[in-house]
Amino acid sequence: MARQKGVIKLEGRVGDLSFYKSGSGYYARMKGGVDGDRIKNDPAYARTRENGAEFGRAGKAGKLLRNALKVPISKSADKRVASRLSKQMLEVIHADATNLRGERTVVDGDISLMDAFEFNKAIGLESVVGLPYIVTFNRAGGDASIQIPEFTPTLEIEEVEGATHFKFIAGVTAIDFENQSYEVDVAESSDVPYVTQSQLAFSLTPTINADSTFPVFVVFGVEYYQEVNGQMYPLNNKESNPLAMVLVDLP
Repeated sequence: MARQKGVIKLEGRVGDLSFYKSGSGYYARMKGGVDGDRIKNDPAYARTRENGAEFGRAGKAGKLLRNALKVPISKSADKRVASRLSKQMLEVIHADATNLRGERTVVDGDISLMDAFEFNKAIGLESVVGLPYIVTFNRAGGDASIQIPEFTPTLEIEEVEGATHFKFIAGVTAIDFENQSYEVDVAESSDVPYVTQSQLAFSLTPTINADSTFPVFVVFGVEYYQEVNGQMYPLNNKESNPLAMVLVDLP
């Protein structure tokens, strides 16, 4: 690897040289690595092909989950959530005790390993929400429930500078990993003022079709807002908004 100098910086490929930009500057390197056809066919690379197949499966599964939950994730996810989800899905696949290596799947793996996954690495849900909420899912009816008891915001919800209000958000999704499809529903609370007065108990109940035959995931989080002249504006600091997987229900 060599650093490019001079006024004109190149990006792309010229012959066996590749020119590219990274976070620390412009570089050039020689074309290298093993030929693609060899990796696909040479028995010596069987493990590489197996690992690649499972890594690809994990990436697709993570992307499907992100697409299903894109509404709550959009205001909370950190920049590395895609890679972190893929890594966790790979753990799910590695737990498959049924299929041969290279053929292991999410469906036959241990999907419960997704429980407690934090979509925002910067701040965990439990470090923000200090009240004993209850999460349930009724597969026969298709309804998820996040029960919030009576609480005092200044005592049980972490304060964020500039925030005057917050809201709770919950989502439920049933995912068919084999056919790359899903159904989803999201529920939000009203804007809760960050005050010392107790707030009445309430529930969030996102709902999907009854008797789903697919794995179901429930997420729960908090979003912060600032009130200006009667209008609510989300804080631009996404690092303040936690979102976590709070329940995984298997058929």
